[in-house]
Amino acid sequence: MYDPKTEGLSPQIEITEPTPLLDKDGTLAVEGWARRDLFEYDRKFARPRWRLKEWDFYQISNGKLMVQLNFFNITVASAATAALIDLTTGKRIETAQITLGTRRRYHLPSVSDRPNFFRYDRRGVYVEFDTCATFRKLLFGGKAKGKPFKMKFRMYYPEDHENITIVTPFEDKPTRFFLTTKQNCMPCEGKVTWGEQKFEFSREDTFAVLDWGRGVWPHRNEWYWGNGATRLENGKLFGFEMTWKIGSPHPAATETCLFYDGKAHKIAEVDVDAFPGDSGWMQPWHFTSRDGRLDLTMTPFFDNHTGAMVFGIGMKTHQVHGLFNGYAVLDDGTRVEVKDMYAFCEYVRNGW
Repeated sequence: MYDPKTEGLSPQIEITEPTPLLDKDGTLAVEGWARRDLFEYDRKFARPRWRLKEWDFYQISNGKLMVQLNFFNITVASAATAALIDLTTGKRIETAQITLGTRRRYHLPSVSDRPNFFRYDRRGVYVEFDTCATFRKLLFGGKAKGKPFKMKFRMYYPEDHENITIVTPFEDKPTRFFLTTKQNCMPCEGKVTWGEQKFEFSREDTFAVLDWGRGVWPHRNEWYWGNGATRLENGKLFGFEMTWKIGSPHPAATETCLFYDGKAHKIAEVDVDAFPGDSGWMQPWHFTSRDGRLDLTMTPFFDNHTGAMVFGIGMKTHQVHGLFNGYAVLDDGTRVEVKDMYAFCEYVRNGW
């Protein structure tokens, strides 16, 4: 096993058995990370209940076209959103269906990576997420700019496919938490139609990532999230997950991981050399991990800049897409050379 210098690194507490997430008073019963979703989440223990946020967010891309499909329930409202974005031109086709007052309706599944099913169907808009042992099916139907807008996708993985599932606390706020699963390295195929136009996605060059989240957050947050997957020259699937800045500065684990051939390889904290907004979002981003196991540079080609903040309320995102070059080191010391790998990293400020 790889044995980097550990001085000054945050602890990495791995959860290996099913474990209750919350005590009955809403405080966290456990902290750490797992290779599968082993945290037993029960929303009735969340405090305060009206601050609870739940979502299933899928992003699918072949490096030229990107789909974002999301359903979220933030207690005061729920929304089904779908978008198709051309990463070469910036052209967007998108729609959203919002329903108010959904504390007791449209509850998303309490597990992320075991078989489950969810469907929303309201006023001509439907979303369906079907999670099975070795694949996921996604459906969406609605309208965008007055034309029928439909999506159908299927993504694949082995039954023992590992992810990173982590619970993050918030300092000095004992009932605040963020439980998330990031599952990538999922080859994906499907189709999007908008009116008479059709957009095809092949599992040969298309990958999906799931961002599954459940939590009670403070009002204001910011974070970095980077993720990508590819097929290496040896035919193996390789990917990475790196999220930081959100939650306690001293967590029991970091949301940083490498994936190789279906297995998770945990790494230490990741950071970027400088805040990208100072030098310009489209300048190179250089990422390193504190244990020396990741060194990647992203050369951007598209900034998916969305949202706004008004009086501290809203969400402002720079999701920057680019080509990554560098290396990553697996648990056994194997060095993976990364060459022109398409992936993204985003910086978000959030107040909701």
